[in-house]
Amino acid sequence: MKNFALIGAAGYIAPRHMAAVKETGNRISVAYDPNDSVGIIDSYFPEADFFTEFERFDRHIYNHVRGGEGIDYMSICSPNYLHDAHCRFAMRSGSDAICEKPIVLNPWNLDGLLEMEQSTGKRVQTILQLRLHPAIIALREKVQGEARNTKHEVDLSYITSRGHWYMQSWKADVSKSGGIATNIGVHFFDMLHYMFGALQANDVHWHDDRHAAGYLEYEHARVRWFMSIDVDDVPEEARARGQRTWRSITVDGEEIEFSGGFTDLHTRSYQEILAGNGFGLETNRTAVEAVAHIRTAAVTTGSSVEHPFVARLR
Repeated sequence: MKNFALIGAAGYIAPRHMAAVKETGNRISVAYDPNDSVGIIDSYFPEADFFTEFERFDRHIYNHVRGGEGIDYMSICSPNYLHDAHCRFAMRSGSDAICEKPIVLNPWNLDGLLEMEQSTGKRVQTILQLRLHPAIIALREKVQGEARNTKHEVDLSYITSRGHWYMQSWKADVSKSGGIATNIGVHFFDMLHYMFGALQANDVHWHDDRHAAGYLEYEHARVRWFMSIDVDDVPEEARARGQRTWRSITVDGEEIEFSGGFTDLHTRSYQEILAGNGFGLETNRTAVEAVAHIRTAAVTTGSSVEHPFVARLR
């Protein structure tokens, strides 16, 4: 049984990590979050120690290590801008890190973590769960196995509506979340790279605090993409059914069905990490570079490859 610590226990994604640790037969012995709304821990590890002050959490970890028990892994679910600092803390404490996406906000942060991996002998693994989705794996295998001299035409639309709270949270602060494309979309950009190869072009056609859109070109695909947290962007027929989230990927006009199969992907990710098959720092580089560019690039208008949803924003 492996011993885990959890950083960011009050976060939205933390329960998936708690479930993954439990379902892989391991335990969380200590958790930290500056907020104390963490009663969900009782559903998984009621005996876990908990701290709201990082200094006390740090001391507890130190005493754990000094006492010989140690922490095998630290699961990191903190706000995006703290990920690299918490990964460094994990490695300095003698633990491997399992970090939520985005692993870091900027490509140069990856370099610092790689240096620390070399100096400590510890590793950082990340959750790139779409690489484990059966539909995505099947499409990748199809792309890799075909012989063609033209690129696939891909449309990616992802709308995951958020209430008014979102704009009052750290997620609305670009310096902390990385903005819309980073916060809600980085795993989709990783998925596109995983399926279609090296990134060759990256143009931005819209970018504000609730929407982002652009064009990406890969070795094997041309991609128009659109992302939003505004419920009004959900297609009207879907909203009439009460849907507040809408996800669509078409490849050469054919819809790729992958709405199901998400519920256990964090557990699958943990299984792979514990078996030595996790996704490390360099695996994240293309997606991190892509979203960092999207965050700062000049917006171009009037492109012939603009996603059709962009017209709704004008």
